[in-house]
Amino acid sequence: MTAAHVGERLLTPGEVAALFRVDPKTVTRWATAGRIGSIRTPGGHRRFRESEVKTLLAELTTEANLANGHA
Repeated sequence: MTAAHVGERLLTPGEVAALFRVDPKTVTRWATAGRIGSIRTPGGHRRFRESEVKTLLAELTTEANLANGHA
């Protein structure tokens, strides 16, 4: 973990799913496919860096707006 990530908020799959309006299992599949990075807790649960999640959300929102003709 780099100094930039120390103290950064980590989100659960459920929290990420709520932001993207998808099922938590979809978020897990994205992580498995490498679409979004994840960290494993000592108990084996996935956590996601808030900054990475917000970046992906912004990218997808921009793509959706461009596809729908909203610039």
